[in-house]
Amino acid sequence: MSTTLAPAELHARSADSTLVVDVRAPGEFAAGHVPGAVNVPAEHLDALLPDLREAAERRRIVVVCAAGQRSAAACAKLADAGVEAVGLAGGTQAWSADGLPVDTAARAGRGVWAMDRQVRFTAGSLVLLGLALGRRAPKGRLLAAGVASGLVYSGLSNTCGMAAMLGKLPFNRPEPGALDIARAALRS
Repeated sequence: MSTTLAPAELHARSADSTLVVDVRAPGEFAAGHVPGAVNVPAEHLDALLPDLREAAERRRIVVVCAAGQRSAAACAKLADAGVEAVGLAGGTQAWSADGLPVDTAARAGRGVWAMDRQVRFTAGSLVLLGLALGRRAPKGRLLAAGVASGLVYSGLSNTCGMAAMLGKLPFNRPEPGALDIARAALRS
């Protein structure tokens, strides 16, 4: 059985037989997602495992993120818990690139950047800060070196500690009651 599904394959499937679970941060989900997707941020999968297990008995679960890395990790986590799921190849980026419809969700405040953009901005800002501090105090360059080391490790391990930390910021966390809404959607 394939571990991924192409965007066109998912688009052709019936919503009655397929459940799309988007594991991105709420702000990313609100900016644009596969129509009918349920937002279950990756860090909350464990809390909703019983509901996901029950949903998998009725429908095929397709896990989605921006490009495919987070959904692959989520699929592995679900598989370890005995829940069968496949990822969307290329994530919402591939879905949009194929010209398929994207829904947006109303969210108070200004739009939240995609997590990869948040990471690039934060990493770049910290490197510039470290270099600027290094002009006055050479030890300030250690900040830039530390961020660079983290980016290299992130590339080698296909994990991102900075994304994990940024995910804890208020605008990246689910709004109160969002997990209850996701739980209800999984049960329907």
